[in-house]
Amino acid sequence: MNDQMKAVAQACLAAAEDNSMTFPQIVGTLMQAGFEGYAIDFRRALATYYLPDGDSIDLPAHRVGLPVAPAFDAPRIQSAIREAQQLAPDYTYPGFCRKVASAGCAGYIVSFAGRRALYIGRTAETHVERFPD
Repeated sequence: MNDQMKAVAQACLAAAEDNSMTFPQIVGTLMQAGFEGYAIDFRRALATYYLPDGDSIDLPAHRVGLPVAPAFDAPRIQSAIREAQQLAPDYTYPGFCRKVASAGCAGYIVSFAGRRALYIGRTAETHVERFPD
């Protein structure tokens, strides 16, 4: 992975955390740069960006500031996702992260080719969210 690609991944992470880019803008930027997806791990405060050739980069992410809840509450996670998709007036990415972590989401994986995100609980429960059309 070259320095330019690393810079794109870092810029997209920073833009998510400071709310200067939306999820669709971030996905488009990462795809254009050649990434195939990424993963966010709330327990480790880590973002991993993947290339199709198997190369990846790990970047430190913000801490959510609370432990991931033990029980996976898919309806609460879906509600937080809907707020993000609709860009609710009080939406922030750090707030989204706190909401889903408090609902038992330990992290998520985004697949650009699959056009979906997989939200994962501490006991490997999952919720699949397809990208809106």
